Amino acid sequence: MTKLHVRKGDTVVVLAGKDKGKEGKVVAAFPKKGKVTVEGVSVVKRHSKPSQKNPQGGIVEKESPISSSNVMIVCPACKKPTRIKKVAVGDGFARACKKCGEVIDK
Repeated sequence: MTKLHVRKGDTVVVLAGKDKGKEGKVVAAFPKKGKVTVEGVSVVKRHSKPSQKNPQGGIVEKESPISSSNVMIVCPACKKPTRIKKVAVGDGFARACKKCGEVIDK
Protein backbone atom coordinates (compact mmCIF):
# COMPACT_ATOMS: atom_id res chain seq x y z
CA MET A 1 0.00 0.00 0.00
CA THR A 2 1.35 3.43 -0.98
CA LYS A 3 1.29 6.33 1.47
CA LEU A 4 -0.04 9.64 0.16
CA HIS A 5 1.20 13.11 1.14
CA VAL A 6 -2.40 14.39 1.34
CA ARG A 7 -5.35 13.27 3.44
CA LYS A 8 -9.11 13.69 3.35
CA GLY A 9 -9.98 17.25 4.37
CA ASP A 10 -6.68 18.84 3.25
CA THR A 11 -6.80 21.93 1.04
CA VAL A 12 -4.79 21.36 -2.14
CA VAL A 13 -3.91 23.17 -5.37
CA VAL A 14 -3.84 21.33 -8.71
CA LEU A 15 -0.44 21.43 -10.47
CA ALA A 16 -1.21 19.75 -13.80
CA GLY A 17 -4.04 18.93 -16.17
CA LYS A 18 -7.09 20.82 -17.40
CA ASP A 19 -7.84 22.20 -13.91
CA LYS A 20 -4.32 23.54 -13.27
CA GLY A 21 -4.27 26.26 -10.59
CA LYS A 22 -7.63 25.35 -9.05
CA GLU A 23 -7.88 25.00 -5.28
CA GLY A 24 -10.17 22.67 -3.35
CA LYS A 25 -10.61 20.26 -0.46
CA VAL A 26 -9.76 16.57 -0.74
CA VAL A 27 -13.09 14.70 -0.63
CA ALA A 28 -11.65 11.18 -0.82
CA ALA A 29 -8.20 9.57 -0.97
CA PHE A 30 -7.39 6.24 -2.63
CA PRO A 31 -3.88 5.18 -1.45
CA LYS A 32 -3.90 1.86 -3.34
CA LYS A 33 -4.54 3.66 -6.64
CA GLY A 34 -2.45 6.74 -5.74
CA LYS A 35 -5.38 9.05 -6.51
CA VAL A 36 -7.43 11.72 -4.75
CA THR A 37 -10.82 13.30 -5.43
CA VAL A 38 -10.81 17.10 -5.08
CA GLU A 39 -13.94 19.20 -4.62
CA GLY A 40 -14.89 21.06 -7.83
CA VAL A 41 -11.93 19.66 -9.83
CA SER A 42 -12.08 17.21 -12.75
CA VAL A 43 -15.89 17.30 -12.95
CA VAL A 44 -17.30 14.75 -15.41
CA LYS A 45 -20.84 14.11 -16.64
CA ARG A 46 -22.33 10.66 -16.20
CA HIS A 47 -25.61 9.37 -17.59
CA SER A 48 -27.72 7.66 -14.92
CA LYS A 49 -30.74 5.46 -15.30
CA PRO A 50 -33.80 6.25 -13.18
CA SER A 51 -33.57 4.60 -9.75
CA GLN A 52 -35.36 4.89 -6.40
CA LYS A 53 -32.74 7.35 -5.20
CA ASN A 54 -32.94 9.38 -8.43
CA PRO A 55 -36.36 8.71 -10.04
CA GLN A 56 -35.80 11.28 -12.83
CA GLY A 57 -32.46 9.87 -14.05
CA GLY A 58 -30.57 12.07 -16.50
CA ILE A 59 -27.07 13.55 -16.60
CA VAL A 60 -25.25 13.77 -13.26
CA GLU A 61 -22.07 15.79 -12.69
CA LYS A 62 -19.49 14.35 -10.28
CA GLU A 63 -15.80 14.67 -9.48
CA SER A 64 -13.45 12.03 -10.81
CA PRO A 65 -10.18 11.04 -9.07
CA ILE A 66 -6.90 12.62 -10.19
CA SER A 67 -3.34 11.47 -9.51
CA SER A 68 -2.01 12.52 -6.10
CA SER A 69 1.24 13.61 -7.78
CA ASN A 70 -0.72 16.37 -9.53
CA VAL A 71 -1.76 18.10 -6.29
CA MET A 72 0.21 20.06 -3.69
CA ILE A 73 -0.96 20.72 -0.15
CA VAL A 74 -1.69 24.32 0.87
CA CYS A 75 -0.28 25.24 4.29
CA PRO A 76 -3.07 26.47 6.63
CA ALA A 77 -0.66 28.92 8.33
CA CYS A 78 1.16 30.65 5.42
CA LYS A 79 -1.55 29.90 2.77
CA LYS A 80 1.07 28.84 0.19
CA PRO A 81 1.39 25.56 -1.74
CA THR A 82 4.17 23.58 -0.10
CA ARG A 83 5.88 20.24 0.21
CA ILE A 84 5.74 18.48 3.56
CA LYS A 85 8.33 17.20 5.98
CA LYS A 86 8.10 14.79 8.89
CA VAL A 87 8.46 16.30 12.37
CA ALA A 88 8.72 14.30 15.60
CA VAL A 89 5.74 15.09 17.83
CA GLY A 90 5.49 13.17 21.08
CA ASP A 91 6.03 9.48 20.34
CA GLY A 92 5.12 9.74 16.62
CA PHE A 93 5.53 11.90 13.54
CA ALA A 94 3.41 14.69 12.07
CA ARG A 95 3.37 16.53 8.74
CA ALA A 96 4.80 20.05 8.68
CA CYS A 97 5.15 22.83 6.10
CA LYS A 98 8.59 23.04 4.46
CA LYS A 99 8.30 26.81 3.98
CA CYS A 100 7.20 28.06 7.42
CA GLY A 101 7.74 24.94 9.57
CA GLU A 102 4.18 25.00 10.95
CA VAL A 103 2.72 21.58 11.87
CA ILE A 104 -0.19 20.70 9.55
CA ASP A 105 -1.59 17.79 11.60
CA LYS A 106 -3.26 18.79 14.82
